[in-house]
Amino acid sequence: MKPFCSICSRIEVSEKGGITMDWNSIPWMLILPVLIIQLLLVVVAVTDLLRVKDTNGPKWMWALVIIFINIIGPIIYFIVGRRNE
Repeated sequence: MKPFCSICSRIEVSEKGGITMDWNSIPWMLILPVLIIQLLLVVVAVTDLLRVKDTNGPKWMWALVIIFINIIGPIIYFIVGRRNE
């Protein structure tokens, strides 16, 4: 049976039930820009969260949103969480 995607063809299941993947065949040049954008958004959003005095909601909640909701979390913080004075 042919796998339905190219990444699925790189995943192997051993007889003991373990799963292995060939990391050398991942297209890192396509994934790397997304990882860099995610890292930059998180760093800028957390820095801003630490500097700003008031936010729309508790700071701890915005910290969780920024850190755990990838790419969208920092954007939501900048749109909704910051108070514009």
